[in-house]
Amino acid sequence: MAGTTYEIEDKSLVEQIVADVTNAAHELVEKAHLSKGNIVVVGCSTSETLGNALGSHSTPEVGKAIFDALQGVFAPLGIYIAAQCCEHLNRAIIIEREAVPDADIVNVLPQPKAGGSFATACYRGLKRPVAVEHIKADAGLDIGGTLIGMHLREVAVPLRLSQKNVGKASLAAARTRPKFIGGERAFYDESLKDGYPKSC
Repeated sequence: MAGTTYEIEDKSLVEQIVADVTNAAHELVEKAHLSKGNIVVVGCSTSETLGNALGSHSTPEVGKAIFDALQGVFAPLGIYIAAQCCEHLNRAIIIEREAVPDADIVNVLPQPKAGGSFATACYRGLKRPVAVEHIKADAGLDIGGTLIGMHLREVAVPLRLSQKNVGKASLAAARTRPKFIGGERAFYDESLKDGYPKSC
């Protein structure tokens, strides 16, 4: 049924998911050299974290647990979560308004089966959430193969985290860096090799 969501009986699996995503967030901050004002796009299939097929078992309890865990790492550092909705909302983004003050917002309220449980949790948990169609994030976490590349800045660089899974879902991560331009005669700012400066 289109409106059906699921609860889980094994609470230890939720605890494992929280531990996994917390570890991944800390590692991403370190390896992507994230700092205040940076944006991390997160695609998340709660179905996959529980060992089910993408989009088949949307689970609000897990979506909220993952959001809370990520906020626990990112918020104290001033880093913003950009929650990627599912394909039914064309992979729109839910984010704090202050992170994208000049963005064109769109009108949609994510739901577990039309946006996803994680995006829904973000919308309910952020202070002033808005939906936007496009964003260029500084780094990303893809939980369950949701394909976040369309919302990353150029140039995306894969990160090999030691945390390979969140629950039963595969985990991929990326950072971004400015393009090198100019060819063999060009000189480069070495400080930009690891990412964008805070003011970008």
